[in-house]
Amino acid sequence: MISVFRWLLRIFTGLVALTLAVVLIGYYFLSRSLPDYSESFRLEGISGQVEIVRNNANVPHIFGQSDADVFYALGFAHAQDRLWQMTLLRRTAQGRLSEVFGARTAKTDELMRRFDLYNLALRSVAAQDAETQAALTAYAKGVNAWIGQVNAEARGRGAPEFFLFKNEIAVWQPADSIAIIKLMALQLSSHVGSEVLRARLSLILPDARLADILPDDTSPGVTALPDYASLVPGVTPSTAPLRQAAQEMVGFPQVEGASNAWAAAPERSAAGGSLLANDPHLAFTAPSIWYLARLQLSSGGVIGATIPGVPAVMIGRSDALGWGVTSAYMDDQDLHVEEVNQENTEEYRTPDGWKRFETRRSIIQVKDEAPVTITLRWTDNGPVLPGSHYDLASITPPGHVASLSWTALSEGDTSMTAAMRLMRAQNIPEAIEAGRLFVAPAQNLMLADAQGVALQMVGRMPSRDPRHQSQGRMPSQGWLAENRWNGFLPYEDNPRVENPATGILGNTNNKTVDRPFPQHVSFDWGDTQRIQRWLTLMKTREVHTRESFIEAQLDTVSPTARSLLPLFAADLWFTGEAAPEGTPERLRQRALQVLAEWNGEMNEHLPEPLIYTAWVRALQDRLVRDELGPLAESFTHTQADFISRVYRNVDGAEVWCDIIQSAAIETCTDIARMALDDALLKLSETYGPNVESWRWGDAHQAVQDHPVLGNVPVLRYFVNLRQSVSGGDETLMRAVTRGSGPNPYENLAGAGYRGVYDFADPDSSVFITSTGQSGHPLSRFYDNLGELWRRGEYIPMSLDPALARAAAVGITRLDPQ
Repeated sequence: MISVFRWLLRIFTGLVALTLAVVLIGYYFLSRSLPDYSESFRLEGISGQVEIVRNNANVPHIFGQSDADVFYALGFAHAQDRLWQMTLLRRTAQGRLSEVFGARTAKTDELMRRFDLYNLALRSVAAQDAETQAALTAYAKGVNAWIGQVNAEARGRGAPEFFLFKNEIAVWQPADSIAIIKLMALQLSSHVGSEVLRARLSLILPDARLADILPDDTSPGVTALPDYASLVPGVTPSTAPLRQAAQEMVGFPQVEGASNAWAAAPERSAAGGSLLANDPHLAFTAPSIWYLARLQLSSGGVIGATIPGVPAVMIGRSDALGWGVTSAYMDDQDLHVEEVNQENTEEYRTPDGWKRFETRRSIIQVKDEAPVTITLRWTDNGPVLPGSHYDLASITPPGHVASLSWTALSEGDTSMTAAMRLMRAQNIPEAIEAGRLFVAPAQNLMLADAQGVALQMVGRMPSRDPRHQSQGRMPSQGWLAENRWNGFLPYEDNPRVENPATGILGNTNNKTVDRPFPQHVSFDWGDTQRIQRWLTLMKTREVHTRESFIEAQLDTVSPTARSLLPLFAADLWFTGEAAPEGTPERLRQRALQVLAEWNGEMNEHLPEPLIYTAWVRALQDRLVRDELGPLAESFTHTQADFISRVYRNVDGAEVWCDIIQSAAIETCTDIARMALDDALLKLSETYGPNVESWRWGDAHQAVQDHPVLGNVPVLRYFVNLRQSVSGGDETLMRAVTRGSGPNPYENLAGAGYRGVYDFADPDSSVFITSTGQSGHPLSRFYDNLGELWRRGEYIPMSLDPALARAAAVGITRLDPQ
């Protein structure tokens, strides 16, 4: 017996030692890719010494003898910290993910090939001005210099992920940076999905009810929208679930983009200098898509948020100018239904008769499987998309295909040049002029300088015929001339506001103009709720400060909850006698009592946000499920305007409350009560019967996952970041919920970057990102900013070189070889 015990002890000790050895060896190899920020290099491609001074938050401050050397060093720094992320974004744009990840990304690759984003980026390089081409070339050399160091010095393959996947890294090219901007345009463009959904709903709902669930623009001059069946006959109505709008891109999750930005002119600032705040809302990843950097250019210093792979400060400030962006929601996409010649399927109908598709074959290499060959087809309107993407099969009749017109499908895309000129702009007029060259994605550019503030929408606005059948709101017949684009409207038609009389400007993706079609910009906007809360906060002060702007960025009061709860709970509060403990009625009464004293604050420590969110989700589902069937799953988030119309009975909208399949006639109060019971039952099963102990933050956690290692057992616990957060879908501190699945309250998107710039004291400006600067999970800078971000804290944003050097964690020196 003792002998057996000894052998077991020896085996156990051996296994422990072996495991420890494997861990130590693994750590050694993985840590080889951690850069030494105090190292010096002699490199080809630079003209003089360059210093990369990394402050205590690991933000690189780059000083060189020429702009080209500075961009070279930025490429070097990006590659040091985010090489895997950069190569993953490039592979996504190229449609080459399946070479690494196998069949699961084949659909993504197919979509990218059909858009042809990378070839368009290649052809766009020549369209950039000389300065931008030089910057792109210098940046690419900097990236390649670090890749060369990785290969020559055995630096752990450049990133831990390369140990698990193919580690061949192609040299970086100027087109790669342009392709990443086009990839951003894809993430921020949502009108294809909106057109498909509107078309499907119009097939099964009468006009009045369609106006409830997807309210039409009510500006003067808008005509009634025809139903889809009259535009494109032959489509069969269906309530089947809407398929995934687009294949999710590895490393670039598909969540509809949004943002906040506001500015105050000097006369509305307590300190007498302009103020600007900006927080773009994108899908969370670990690391964040944003990378902070400071560049010392010949035109002056600039600091703010960059995107790894792109040599520009996309949002930030200089000594003279601050700029932020919000998604403009411009209707920059139109779907067309193209008739195919049944006697020759290589042809499609045009206003001038049959015409051959532009056709090209493309081979997708798939890891561990046979290559997939696809045929790419283009029409005059744009690329042909298969029915498997965006659920196009559901709205395309037999003998037809769908094509897409989209501003980002330009082979002369000068958006990169616009970004470069914006960094060098010294005042608002120069910044507005720089925006003239911006193509896609469409953005609202918020600007502030020493004299004032301005908002300028940038991005090409399609020129549509006033006779367009669907006004761009639904797919239309591509062979009719009136449905085709007539080029683009002049830049002067883009909305612009300079130095308003109120001295305050702001945008939360809300409607910016009140113009009739076709100068309307869009029928679908990103916000009708957050703007109301912002207006309230701005009106409470005669003058604003950096702190008041920060307070607005971090505001977690839901205007939607404040407006909707009194509508659907009105006849349920304080009714009847107290029910016995342990009954559903008593649980309902306790929940209503808690909500009656709530001010709409979506605080992570409170139970009310969880009760309200679960209730309104259940309510909306009960309202639409019997009319829409499985198609109701397309509405995963609160449609505030819809619920308001129903409970105010606008144009007879209370008819949604009656359940069609039941003999009784249900009232809206009945539906509200049943929905509350549904919600409380699910919540009590998950969080226990004590309503007062429920906590919004237990369900509402920010999900910042590594796009690849985050799915690997054990490793996921080291690379994925989870944080309890306040806010919600409609708060200014936006924290977008998943909306579906077993964890519908998880926070998938939000302000991955926040910045507030005060031109009365520019070096008091502040910023923060949601993770950290490094993409290496073993780095202390992988998540060092995340806890500050969660608590609503910031770090300074200074252009003072002495401050950066005083707290530097390392100074990297690059010398000419």
